Amino acid sequence: MSISSSLNAAVMGLNANATRLSTISDNIANSETFGYKRSDVAFSSMVLEQRTSAYSAGGVRVDSFKDVSAIGSLISTGNATDLAVAGRGLVPVTDTQGVNTPATERALQLLPTGSFTADQNGNLRTASGMFLLGWPANSAGEIGNVSRNSGTNLEPVNIAASQFTASPTANIEIGINLPADATEAGATTGAYTLPIEYYDNLGRAQSLRMEFTPNVPATGASNTWQVQLFDDAGDPTTSIGQLDLTFSDTVATGGRLDTAAASAGATYDATTGRVSVNLVHGPVEIFIGRPGELEGMTQLAAPFSPTAVTKDGSPIGDLQSVEIDERGFLQAIYDTGFRRTLYQIPVGDVPNLDGLQALDGQAYSVSGDSGSLYLWDAGTGPVGQISGFALMESTTDIAAELTDLIETQRAYSSSAKIVQTVDEMLQETTNLKR
Repeated sequence: MSISSSLNAAVMGLNANATRLSTISDNIANSETFGYKRSDVAFSSMVLEQRTSAYSAGGVRVDSFKDVSAIGSLISTGNATDLAVAGRGLVPVTDTQGVNTPATERALQLLPTGSFTADQNGNLRTASGMFLLGWPANSAGEIGNVSRNSGTNLEPVNIAASQFTASPTANIEIGINLPADATEAGATTGAYTLPIEYYDNLGRAQSLRMEFTPNVPATGASNTWQVQLFDDAGDPTTSIGQLDLTFSDTVATGGRLDTAAASAGATYDATTGRVSVNLVHGPVEIFIGRPGELEGMTQLAAPFSPTAVTKDGSPIGDLQSVEIDERGFLQAIYDTGFRRTLYQIPVGDVPNLDGLQALDGQAYSVSGDSGSLYLWDAGTGPVGQISGFALMESTTDIAAELTDLIETQRAYSSSAKIVQTVDEMLQETTNLKR
């Protein structure tokens, strides 16, 4: 019985080292494959029930796995849509069939790195046919509430629809000083005009005019102003809103906005310091300041000075390039200098990365051994940031693999020697009958 168990153990040793040789072969063959995670084996002994009079060899058991948790070195490239996870985690992708498949039926896969380029339809894909997935952003660049335990809200990343864009102005912030001397008795300065360029919903530049007229009293100083708003995109002679402003002249809050009242189509919110008014292209909010604060409008003994006038929105622009930042936000960059967030690329993680099922093209899928998927924002929780202009090298170490190759060859030869020895011993046993 012990001789037979020795033969079984030797055969199992041959099979185990043959399996290890297969993993080494794969590792060496993919030593220059970007994103390749090396294969490895784990040997474990098998023990049979023993008797006191004889020992039975149990042999060896081998389990192969992908070392997905290993992190390869990142190398810089010249392609903005080459991306890699700098740390733990993988980015979501799908195959060719998944591009036009509903999210609930799409095959969700994970990729450690990829060189993505736009295909004929504008979808970002790798040469092996892996299509990048992301959460689409709204016009404000916000993702909103999305499912993080599945790919329900993920969509194939497509940049074709963003070749041209125009973003209408929705917010204007005004920092301006109104001359205090203009509200004193006898002042003859007249009205001050502030033109503000904005963009309508077709990307055209329009002008919003604000006319500041001081209230000049018979004696003393009124510290009050009347402001008329005109939209040159419509009737430039018809006011679309009116503001009545009063500034403080006390020691503590001198020069700051005291009260503001809006009428004739405009409304003012003292909590936010914003005036809401309807332009031809739609509603716009104008920040003029909150009562008692220095931000926004002031009235000091200085000339009429627009110190800071800013706005959002952009004119029509041609798409120049796309970039992915470390948080996973894919931004389109236009020739006007405008940047628009199109998608957020999440980073997927599972409790047991080495339990993921390996697929073609360095892709992986969730399995029973890996645990459930969770989609993190890049650089949060346990996952790393996303690096654009970068690819992850193979985790194969050629020197280590060649060392393992020599060890495997010797172990295989030793197991073969056992088979040869057992054969000779059995031959001796057979010869006893002759």
